Amino acid sequence: MTSPIEQTVADWHRFLAGDFPGGLDELLHEDVVFLSPIVFTPQEGKELTKLYLRGAATSFGGDDAQPTGASTDTSFHYVKEVVSGDHAVLEFESTIDGTVVNGVDILTVGEDGKIVEFKVMLRPLKAIELMHQKMRAALEVLSDQGGGE
Repeated sequence: MTSPIEQTVADWHRFLAGDFPGGLDELLHEDVVFLSPIVFTPQEGKELTKLYLRGAATSFGGDDAQPTGASTDTSFHYVKEVVSGDHAVLEFESTIDGTVVNGVDILTVGEDGKIVEFKVMLRPLKAIELMHQKMRAALEVLSDQGGGE
């Protein structure tokens, strides 16, 4: 039997591949908290989390996420997964504009299997600085478009 976190991780991968009906609305809990390596304060709620995840998808692009308008100089892919209890750590790598980015997505799900916390951590510092620039630009565009789906 598949646990809620295992199902959510599988659904996350399907979402990134463009094969998950319901998208982020189906994956995220209404009260989800998004923790960014770029923004100091937690971002609370589904709509704000969707905005940040769409900004990240636009900034990272790559093999597992193919958003419209993504940078063509990317190679985003997951390299490791650790799943335990209600948590999953998904390590990723990418090369963006010639900079190697390494990071993790840390997912926590509630009893219903929806993501209640989504934390992103990045390294090295050069990658954080690059992603700060790219995320700022992506969020400005998405905010101008209304940020929704």
